[in-house]
Amino acid sequence: MTKYRKHLPQLDGGIFLTDSGMETTLIFHEKIALPCFAAFDLLKDQRGLDLLHHYYARHATIAKESGTGFILDSATWRANPDWAEKLGYSPRELDVANARAINMLFDLRAAYETAASPMVISGCVGPRGDGYDPKALMSPREAMVYHARQIGIFATAGVDLVTAYTLNNTNEAIGVTRAAREAGLPVAISFTLETDGRLSTGEALRDAIHFVDHATDVGPAYYMINCAHPAHFEQALDDGAWMTRLRGIRANASRRSHAELDEAMDLDDGDPAELGCQYRDLRARFPWINVLGGCCGTDHRHIEHICRSCGQTA
Repeated sequence: MTKYRKHLPQLDGGIFLTDSGMETTLIFHEKIALPCFAAFDLLKDQRGLDLLHHYYARHATIAKESGTGFILDSATWRANPDWAEKLGYSPRELDVANARAINMLFDLRAAYETAASPMVISGCVGPRGDGYDPKALMSPREAMVYHARQIGIFATAGVDLVTAYTLNNTNEAIGVTRAAREAGLPVAISFTLETDGRLSTGEALRDAIHFVDHATDVGPAYYMINCAHPAHFEQALDDGAWMTRLRGIRANASRRSHAELDEAMDLDDGDPAELGCQYRDLRARFPWINVLGGCCGTDHRHIEHICRSCGQTA
């Protein structure tokens, strides 16, 4: 098995696609019950592994055929102790699931990577609690200790980096960053934003990035936004120097708020072509934003349109 790459190729420029809304795709398109929205639960049997392999392969093929890079994010957004306990996993069983999630990505990289489409293996970390609810905040130290075991499994498995998605507060971002650096891994921090373009704690994105960078000696390799529609966060982006720290977008297809998405019984998949154009417009303003994918409601169609639209400004 190839161990982690010492350099992240996405930092050199060029488009790097990611997958889309894994959980919403599995639930609404594949009709799979995902207790607690936990895709890692599929890793326990061959049927689940096959479903995940098909999902990744469809997205990796888009990158391979278009000649873009690709970030292989593991199906471990919910694979932390609190969520695993709700699903009846022991700590040992959780470790096995996290390792298995990474191992399947090495197989996918071997099958789909080309010289024109470098593929990066990312260990996905999710928030301890509800990514939409900031009520139960940990201290940075508590967050570091909490996430260290999962990140340690990723390091042993040989990931290229850790990416923490849907974080809604700076304390957890600091803790994840410190845990990743302690494990010797680069880390990307992805915040989720509300319809006003701010974290659910009320912090401005600019201020959150400044705060985490200051607390970690500019620890993250880069920052991202995920689980928000471009219409929600466009007003949070400006021409300040801080914007160069933002390199990735995984937006929702839906313009609904997080509260509305939580209550929705249907899938709002928006307009894939429109979303692709919104990504194109963002890259026209901020051409260094080159890690591009989707979140809730998106699927391979949205990634295709994002790829097609952004190729015009790549």
